[in-house]
Amino acid sequence: MKFGIFYEHQLPRPWEGGQEHKILHDALEQIELADKLGYDTVWEVEHHFLEEYSHSSAPEVFLAAASQRTSNIRIAHGIVAALPGYNPPARVAERIATLDLVSNGRVEFGTGETSSDMELHGFGIDRASKRAMWEEAVGEICRMMVEEPYLGHEGEFFNMPPRNVVPKPYQKPHPPVWVACSKRDTILMAADRGIGALSFAFIDPDEAKQWTDDYYARFEACSDPIGFDLNPNLAVVSGFMCHEDEQTALDRGLDGFHFFAYSLSHYYMFGNHTPGKTNVWEEFEQNREAMGFAKLSAQGAELGATEQTEGGFSALRGCIGTPDQLRTLLRGYEDAGVDQIIFIGQAGKNQHEHICESLELFAREVMPEFKEREAEHQKKKAERLAPVYERLRGYNQPRGETDIVVSANPVF
Repeated sequence: MKFGIFYEHQLPRPWEGGQEHKILHDALEQIELADKLGYDTVWEVEHHFLEEYSHSSAPEVFLAAASQRTSNIRIAHGIVAALPGYNPPARVAERIATLDLVSNGRVEFGTGETSSDMELHGFGIDRASKRAMWEEAVGEICRMMVEEPYLGHEGEFFNMPPRNVVPKPYQKPHPPVWVACSKRDTILMAADRGIGALSFAFIDPDEAKQWTDDYYARFEACSDPIGFDLNPNLAVVSGFMCHEDEQTALDRGLDGFHFFAYSLSHYYMFGNHTPGKTNVWEEFEQNREAMGFAKLSAQGAELGATEQTEGGFSALRGCIGTPDQLRTLLRGYEDAGVDQIIFIGQAGKNQHEHICESLELFAREVMPEFKEREAEHQKKKAERLAPVYERLRGYNQPRGETDIVVSANPVF
């Protein structure tokens, strides 16, 4: 099993001068440390207007900075808002290819529709059309990164004439494609289209096994991949803080993870928000117990336990505990067939120093045994899916050349 780290750039109120600067540079230091410690992937979101929950509206800039401070860790969009209303498809293809070049081929191309009304309405996007917009855009973005020239597109949600979209990515045919998933039907759709599933739902190992079994069963039947290469992977996110003392781990990490879940619910489930005025952290402090986010002692919740309720989540703990506790929990995810666990450490008001200590302790005490078993996991997966690769070999191919001439010398 692989391990990733995840960033929303959360910034709860009250705000003081220089905090956005600090949170970005702290995150870059954490990523540089994670790279040296052997973590596999850093995932960065794209969100807009989601105050306190996510101050990450330009992930391509941040990830480019991270790529220049690291050597091995994969540089992952988790996700690019792929709808044309957010980002023109050609601009996404250009950004992904350029990041892949400057990172020496380390990009993971996570995609998504987004789901909050704050964002959808902010960009004038119709919720009912967003899945169709995603499907149309992502397939064409892949073509733009492969075809030379790209032969253009006339569709329902965007049109583009033939153009050679440059540069082309370092990885061929293009970086691995993923899609954000919070529900079972999206997990299955990811498998049907031959791409990785980024599960942004808080699930325990038992539920993860069901999702993983369903994903790989459907992947084996894939007949319509959206890209030019397959990416059979399922990743699961979890809260994270590791310390030798269980109560210290809870004290350092649980409030942050609870705020992460509460603020997510605020924007996606129940919140009323006045831009520039609503104080999400203050509401969290006032409402946390009623919403199922009571402070917990070391005996208060089982690791990994989660229960989704009508208003949000309860009994939410994730991977917050001692090395031995995390090792036991993570073996459950490994046995379930999960390919990667993505840790949410930067959450709420979690401290930079505690996040770094946690990354170091986990890498020293827990990660090595999972790394030792990863090669065998990949070998078995490759053997299982070899017939799928053979059956779909050459399924998507670049289209032929165009003889359309575009004037390069307009008359003014």
